[in-house]
Amino acid sequence: MKLRKLGALALAAVLAVSLAGCGKDKKDDGKGNIKIGANFEMTGSNASFGSSSMKGVKLAVKQINAAGGVLGRQLEVMEQDNASKSEEATRAAQKLVADGAVALIGPVTTGDTMGAVPVAMEKKVPLITTSATNPKVTVDEKTGKVNDWIFRACFIDPFQGEVMANFSSNDLKAKTAVVYVDASSDYSKGLQKFFKQTFEKNGGKIVGEEAFQVNDTDFKAVLTRIKEKNPDVLYVPGYYNEVGKIVKQARELGITIPILGGDGWDSPKLVEIAGKDALNNTFISNHYSASDSSKEIVDFVTAYKADNNNELPDALAALGYDAVKLLADALTRAGSTDSEKLKEALASTKDLKLATGTITLNENHDPVKSAVVLEYKDGVQTFKTKINP
Repeated sequence: MKLRKLGALALAAVLAVSLAGCGKDKKDDGKGNIKIGANFEMTGSNASFGSSSMKGVKLAVKQINAAGGVLGRQLEVMEQDNASKSEEATRAAQKLVADGAVALIGPVTTGDTMGAVPVAMEKKVPLITTSATNPKVTVDEKTGKVNDWIFRACFIDPFQGEVMANFSSNDLKAKTAVVYVDASSDYSKGLQKFFKQTFEKNGGKIVGEEAFQVNDTDFKAVLTRIKEKNPDVLYVPGYYNEVGKIVKQARELGITIPILGGDGWDSPKLVEIAGKDALNNTFISNHYSASDSSKEIVDFVTAYKADNNNELPDALAALGYDAVKLLADALTRAGSTDSEKLKEALASTKDLKLATGTITLNENHDPVKSAVVLEYKDGVQTFKTKINP
């Protein structure tokens, strides 16, 4: 309890210092470029996510500006690296708001986004996270109230966990499962919770629950215990850096069952870490498939590849792209960069066609849209099925 109080006091002190300079923040004067603050994990353990997201952001801004901009003005992206740390995400948000950002895009992960949320709420600046999927990002878990200034471009963990549990039960015919969770990650623990609830509701049994920590490298002792339980599937809701090692070591130990995960796997680095062969018979829930034939996805993939040396865009790139498009649509409908008007326009987003699907924001500022299940075949993501909400 004492540690919690000290932590709360420390956070309060940080916020007090950061908010003391409130009057010094630059405000949009209706002239020149419209400034957008990009707060991403450009270095640190999730740098691959941040890099992809920024590429998507830059492509969207380029296209919008080439088409005349928004409200007769060009968009300007101001970048801040949060180094994959929550406290750095807080500082990045403070800097971007102080420099005149009318809205914030990012961060990627739930933990880092939660570092930026208090700044956006206090400063009354809309924040759109590209891919933080934990429900508490947009809804205060203590009060149950919606965080008025916080929005997201991605679906949330209850839906993602449910998708993979149903896929396990219905498509893979799994009756037993082990969940191997990142105990240091709210994202991972959230997916664990909702996967377990749905899998058990379907009549399945969780025969084991194991945990690892971010930056762990040796998983063989735990994987040996998991192998002894002989589950039908192994669910590993984590990020690519640890997941890649887990998958690689699992296969080395002779674990051949399907291994499942979420959107946190989606990085080119995963294939480098795990190896192509090890990733065979693995499946993830994700926000879109680059091989989808819809016009919005085909147009996005074509433009992205042209700008990025023929690189295929992952879901993080698509969500960065969509977050900017979501913001531009709200700015247009608001007819102004005024914070209150922009907030209301974002909240009323309906049937907006984007790269990752048609988005309507619900009362919690969460998109109602489809998810896809992807299978890795020789290191390449292949479309398996689409799941509607």
